[in-house]
Amino acid sequence: MALRFIGIISNTPTEESPTIWLDEETGDLLIQSYKATPEEVKACQKVGSIPGHSTDVPDHETIIRLPAEMRKFILQLEGGSGDAPRT
Repeated sequence: MALRFIGIISNTPTEESPTIWLDEETGDLLIQSYKATPEEVKACQKVGSIPGHSTDVPDHETIIRLPAEMRKFILQLEGGSGDAPRT
């Protein structure tokens, strides 16, 4: 797996490090962030997604909370520049 560091939230404490990496072979993003609280998971399940899809979260998946500041890294990748700042 060829990973590339994309970014980390600015002013992050050393114990908490929301971070994004890009798998250069697949284009997938690997995201370390905060686990959604049980209340947030329930809210996601209440909203749902599309008809016919379960709102259960399988054991091999999770819901994370991505800080708003981290959106800039995803948007930059979508824009095609490929050079995300290393904060």
